Amino acid sequence: MATLCRPAIAVPEHVITLDQTLDLARTLHAGHPQLALALRLIENTGVQTRHLVQPIEQTLRHPGFTVRNAVYERQAKLRVPEVVEDALHHAELGARDIDLIIYVSCTGFMMPSMTAWLINTLGFRSDTRQVPIAQLGCAAGGAAVNRAHDFCRAYPGANVLIVACEFCSLCYQPTDLGVGSLLSNGLFGDAIAAVVMRGHGGNGVQVERNGSHLVPDTENWISYGVRDTGFHFQLDKRVPGTMEMLAPALRGLATEHGWDVSGLGFYIVHAGGPRILDDLCHLLNLEPATFRYSRATLTERGNIASAVVFDALARLFADGGVPDGTPGLIAGFGPGITAEISLGSWVAAPVAIGAPRRPRAIATADLTRVHPTVPRRSPAGTTITE
Repeated sequence: MATLCRPAIAVPEHVITLDQTLDLARTLHAGHPQLALALRLIENTGVQTRHLVQPIEQTLRHPGFTVRNAVYERQAKLRVPEVVEDALHHAELGARDIDLIIYVSCTGFMMPSMTAWLINTLGFRSDTRQVPIAQLGCAAGGAAVNRAHDFCRAYPGANVLIVACEFCSLCYQPTDLGVGSLLSNGLFGDAIAAVVMRGHGGNGVQVERNGSHLVPDTENWISYGVRDTGFHFQLDKRVPGTMEMLAPALRGLATEHGWDVSGLGFYIVHAGGPRILDDLCHLLNLEPATFRYSRATLTERGNIASAVVFDALARLFADGGVPDGTPGLIAGFGPGITAEISLGSWVAAPVAIGAPRRPRAIATADLTRVHPTVPRRSPAGTTITE
């Protein structure tokens, strides 16, 4: 079975705190009739810090969609390669071992996709398959895991690289003044994630089953208005209550697999907001600590769209993982309303037998792999966390 290895995560160097966000909202929207409600909703998200690809002064200026999309492409090409290299390192593979690249993003657009640029730039084989996913929003992280699993089942032994690049701050629209838009301005953050699914070997989550579920007639609940000024995020007030409709899909897939969804050993789910996690606890009869990794992502980085599930999974790895064979769930939620669900068991790192493997040479840029307390930054100043 295919194994989802340890993800690599990077967040930009520009940070905005909750207090700064609230002060900006008070300044920019002083006369807004629902300002008090918006401030309360932002505070209730639990988001304490977010990382932005540009300083806040630039983020708040709208130079037009052409310029913003150029920023997206430039920053993606600057920041993605190092994260990809880290993910390959975690999986103990090289670029030429990869058979498929899945690139997910809902915050910028390129054609050809970033997949073509990565193949040309980072040494992947010219016959590497490409699957860009651009229109599944926050659910795309879960969808990428599922499509990687499908590919590895169709081509046993194949390896898949998943890259999620989300610069949500480039979708800020200063003229969107609805409460949902103001809430989004205090919720979303920027991040890049990469992870490898190995067809054979590796340690992490060995995926056994995947599934999707779309809630009928909810297409307009999470959507983009695509206009001259770019992507305008539209959020229906009914979205926070969607877990009541999606929890049965999680339970149903687990039941089909012979598992009790309330009795698994780990849960990696998209943290769109605290109510989603709270409702899942109630609906699936789980303790609040069950979603501690997703909650930590939300608190420290905000909603980073498709990258959330990989950031939460990276935190599980950093925490030492779980015992070998422990069953668990990965789920992403997004537009549609859509749930993308994976079920799998933890595969621990094998215990070395005999002489230790010869270590590779360690460059200065690799120091955090040996000494996590040593900060490492890309040329762009991107903080790398593993």
